[in-house]
Amino acid sequence: MIRVAIIGQGLVALHFEVGLERLKNNEIPDYGVPLREWLPYKYSDIEIVASYDVDESKVGKTVYELARRNYPGDSIPGSLKDIVVSRGIHLNSMKGLPFKARGREEDKGIDAALNELIDEWRNLNVDVLINVMTTEPVEAVGDPREIERRALHGDLTASQTYAYAATLYAAKYRPVTFVNAIPSPLANDPGFIKLCTERKCTILGDDGSTGATPFTADLLEHMYERNRKVIDIAQFNIGGNTDFLALNLPERNIMKKKTKSGIVEDILGYEAPNYIRPTGYLEPLGDKKFVAMIVEYYSFGEFKDEFYILMRINDSPALAGLLVDLARIGRIALDRQAYGTIYEVNAFYMKRPGPHGSRAVSKYHAFQKLLNWLGISDPRHKA
Repeated sequence: MIRVAIIGQGLVALHFEVGLERLKNNEIPDYGVPLREWLPYKYSDIEIVASYDVDESKVGKTVYELARRNYPGDSIPGSLKDIVVSRGIHLNSMKGLPFKARGREEDKGIDAALNELIDEWRNLNVDVLINVMTTEPVEAVGDPREIERRALHGDLTASQTYAYAATLYAAKYRPVTFVNAIPSPLANDPGFIKLCTERKCTILGDDGSTGATPFTADLLEHMYERNRKVIDIAQFNIGGNTDFLALNLPERNIMKKKTKSGIVEDILGYEAPNYIRPTGYLEPLGDKKFVAMIVEYYSFGEFKDEFYILMRINDSPALAGLLVDLARIGRIALDRQAYGTIYEVNAFYMKRPGPHGSRAVSKYHAFQKLLNWLGISDPRHKA
């Protein structure tokens, strides 16, 4: 059994929770789950035991209630009535957004809030923590002792504080994997990697790679392999969900820019001028974001060619499908005692693969690295 706790009860969490239960009940096909049933752990082995949020409209509600309010269709599994959203840590993570939010540290202090969280995870025997909270402005700390000092003074961000709590839980009770599916640099922070390695914690991240980013990575690989000179890349995304609303704030938007544009030089071997980032919030679009991209390049004889690409992508379900894999891989990492972080996993599932300084590669090459690390053969290559 893989016991999972969710941090951030937004649309991604809802699609993961509803989709996972429907997978278990054989109500939907497993499209969008890259490793399908190739892993030793099956969908039925994943149990969501807790969810955390700071939005007052969600705290105390069951996931079933929230799904009925927000999820399309009527096929809401009754098992989600057993998951009640608990109050999480805020630390101003929702500052500037139009939501009434309150964290448990505001009543108890950060030290008591951390100890309370860790005790809850111990009682639930949590194996994997999945962070899908709203994008926050944050920089890497770098030094493990500085992380500890800031954590105890409430001077880290919410995602950093949850990751720090995971290392305390691992050291005191049992190894745990922390999946960081948002842009906060956790798997890219040497301080967190050192803490995780010392305390039997695995951290996977950073920023789940869905939609346009993996497509762009493979397109750039195609250009590199064909020796086509990329002149420039313009890509923008517009969406209407909470994450796009948060990305209207410049200090939050810069986090996405870092994770999205970093792939260009890594894959091409040179820095082509580019503009790759979320560019706007339009509420009627909801979760189905609009993506437009232009790539100009030179072919043989310096003839200029262009790609024009338009996409509409359901944002949250795309990430939720990856989480089905990451929950299982998180448990495999613990079985192997692979603490710290795992580049082979991050390179495929994340926009900014840790550890710090790692090179982004095309998702095709990353997939082969992932299969090699797992010891799985691609069925297409079998005789």
